[in-house]
Amino acid sequence: MTAHHALTRLAEASEHGHASLSPYLTGGGALGALLLLLWITTRFNRDR
Repeated sequence: MTAHHALTRLAEASEHGHASLSPYLTGGGALGALLLLLWITTRFNRDR
């Protein structure tokens, strides 16, 4: 299967409402990851 074929099938599936992940789950996961990165950045960027 080529990448183009896989992306086409994925796009067609999302148009018909067969999304595998909830938008809330995706957004919450992205928010959590960004907050974790922000915490790590501020934790290791302290002036001593």
